[in-house]
Amino acid sequence: MALKFCSKSSLIVPVIEEENKIIQKKKKLKVREQLKKKKIKAAIKLQAWWRGTLVRRTLLHAALRVWIIQCWWRLTLCRILEKKRRKALIDFSNRERAIVKIQSLIRMWRIHWRYCQVLSAIYVIQGHWKYHNCQSCSLLRGHCVITTTHLQFHIEIIDH
Repeated sequence: MALKFCSKSSLIVPVIEEENKIIQKKKKLKVREQLKKKKIKAAIKLQAWWRGTLVRRTLLHAALRVWIIQCWWRLTLCRILEKKRRKALIDFSNRERAIVKIQSLIRMWRIHWRYCQVLSAIYVIQGHWKYHNCQSCSLLRGHCVITTTHLQFHIEIIDH
């Protein structure tokens, strides 16, 4: 602390008091500045925390939206695959039904063709038998068995 000496001693006391007031004001200003710096640092920390919270919230919302879109896409893919499976199954069953129908028609045609062969053979035999000499002596008895693979025709001539 520096004291100013004046010729009069009564002036020393007020000068010291003034210097003390100035020093106290400087200390108060310094304390205020330190307090202001602390407040600014606290405000900066608070702002940084708030910005971080906003960024994390935004990232969380974005992640949830992405998750929702992924779930929807997986569900859509499952539906598309199920439609493809159903279509393949329907196409397969339609092909099988058509094949079975064609096989049935071919079997029916073959049996009809064999039946027509037997019928024409019977007509030939009947035509020859009508003109046989001994018509009253014997009888014709016949039966026919038609299967999917064979045609059996039995004719018996029975004498009286």
